[in-house]
Amino acid sequence: MTGLTGNIHSIQSLGAVDGPGVRYVVFMQGCPLRCVYCHNPDTWLTEGGTPTDADELVRRALRFRPYWKNGGGVTVTGGEPLLQAEFIAEFFEKLHEHGVHTALDTSGVGNLAQAEKVLEHTDLVLCDLKFLSKADYLKNCRADYGQIERFLQLTAMKGVPLWIRHVVVPGLTDSLDHLRRVKAKAESYPNFEKLEFLPFHKLCIEKYDRLGLEFPLRDTPAMTNERLSELLAQL
Repeated sequence: MTGLTGNIHSIQSLGAVDGPGVRYVVFMQGCPLRCVYCHNPDTWLTEGGTPTDADELVRRALRFRPYWKNGGGVTVTGGEPLLQAEFIAEFFEKLHEHGVHTALDTSGVGNLAQAEKVLEHTDLVLCDLKFLSKADYLKNCRADYGQIERFLQLTAMKGVPLWIRHVVVPGLTDSLDHLRRVKAKAESYPNFEKLEFLPFHKLCIEKYDRLGLEFPLRDTPAMTNERLSELLAQL
């Protein structure tokens, strides 16, 4: 039986920051959000990627299996992978047939019924918790915070291990009070395992310029690793 076809933006064969171990990272094309600090604006549009069959993608991924000895596997990210939930569910199911660890890197938006089918074959969820209020989500991401909360509750209900990620942006999400509330929110989920605070950077500006898009945080300074470490030491 021929697998479903997904629209792939790009692939990173040996990723080291998208879940445990070494990962085969699949970037899906398309994202409904417009986050002010997005570093992949080239993934926004649903068209423009490469149509790829699920079976073929499994075959490609398995070539890198020798590198997955220490808990590695396959991570699907984007864009927003849940825009292509049916494809991801089949892709993950086929990977599980080969005993491969699967990780879903998502913002938590999308149809919950479809997301539930993906979670049935997901070993780890990495969820980008971007803000902590409906107003901030709407203003800075054009997203519904309630939807993200419902998705996170679904991961807990399904018992899928959860890593929370949060981008720390100077002047926007870098106050100690805010970071402490993010930490408390993450720890409130029974399936929570790890919190990753990620420093805001501007390496994406070249992409925005090439695409003729304005980067909303062009004048915001990058978050240095040193400053981020100072903040986290106070949590």
